[in-house]
Amino acid sequence: MSNSAPIPDLQPAPYLGDVAEGPAGARTWWVNTADGTRIRMCIFPEREKGTVIMCPGRTEYIEKYGRLANELAARGYSMAVIDWRGQGLADRPAHRRDMGHVVSFDEYRLDFSAVRAAFDLLNLRAPHFLIAHSMGGAIGLRALHDGLDVRAATFTAPMWGIQMAPALRAISPLVLGLAGQLGFGKAFAPTTGPATPMEFDDNPLTTDRDQFDYMIRQVAKHPELALGGPSTSWLRAALRETETLMKLPAPDVSCLTILGTRERIVEPSAIHDRMATWPKGELWEIPGAEHEVLMEGPAMRNAVMDRICALFDQHA
Repeated sequence: MSNSAPIPDLQPAPYLGDVAEGPAGARTWWVNTADGTRIRMCIFPEREKGTVIMCPGRTEYIEKYGRLANELAARGYSMAVIDWRGQGLADRPAHRRDMGHVVSFDEYRLDFSAVRAAFDLLNLRAPHFLIAHSMGGAIGLRALHDGLDVRAATFTAPMWGIQMAPALRAISPLVLGLAGQLGFGKAFAPTTGPATPMEFDDNPLTTDRDQFDYMIRQVAKHPELALGGPSTSWLRAALRETETLMKLPAPDVSCLTILGTRERIVEPSAIHDRMATWPKGELWEIPGAEHEVLMEGPAMRNAVMDRICALFDQHA
């Protein structure tokens, strides 16, 4: 349930506190975007140093970051986090709710624009900072280019490129281009499909069993949070957006980007290329870490949080 009160243009939304393990007093609202899509936003209780805006990755949802909200709160920061369209409890695609689907990444820009307006309505405690993970790394980078005002930013395994098998990458422009023309834009992208249970052994997300089980419990108890693979339209849009973002100059903001050396989802070379041209940026590679560096074991996670909050503290 939600502890939120209705205010103009925002209505209370559910918060699944039974699985989030986040700080008490979370407030959640429905936010309507310019194209009529209903997304969900959560703000955890205010802390003295300001607010971290959390941009989740593909398939993710507010409750997945409950533990992160606790860790930030212990270091003096509140957190605001978003259910992007098609994820969590936000509006899902009409044709298939278990498929990640957009035609253009400009749709996520509409989501972020609506959330920024909601932040203004709620007087989100300043100063503001950004953490953006995976797909959220593309959305968050675009938001910086669109004028998002934050003192500093952290990206974890940002989706500035997508790992693909060499053979698939070679034919992807043709396959993805024809998919839309032939009416397959709403079909699952090649090598993906409906959501299926993940086993811990050799999973590409985390080496920590407790964090893995935390994520699995959430979806097991609330299967409405589950999401399968992306559509061919989503993949085409993602490749176009990452290509465009890589051609833009780095934003004028202090940035720490964190990448695990066992990354198997996003493209490490794109991250290296981007950070090599970011004057106020630093790339930190963590030996042995998988995609979810915020959800690795306690020692590694504490080191990550210390580095992130040290950056934010410098600019608070």
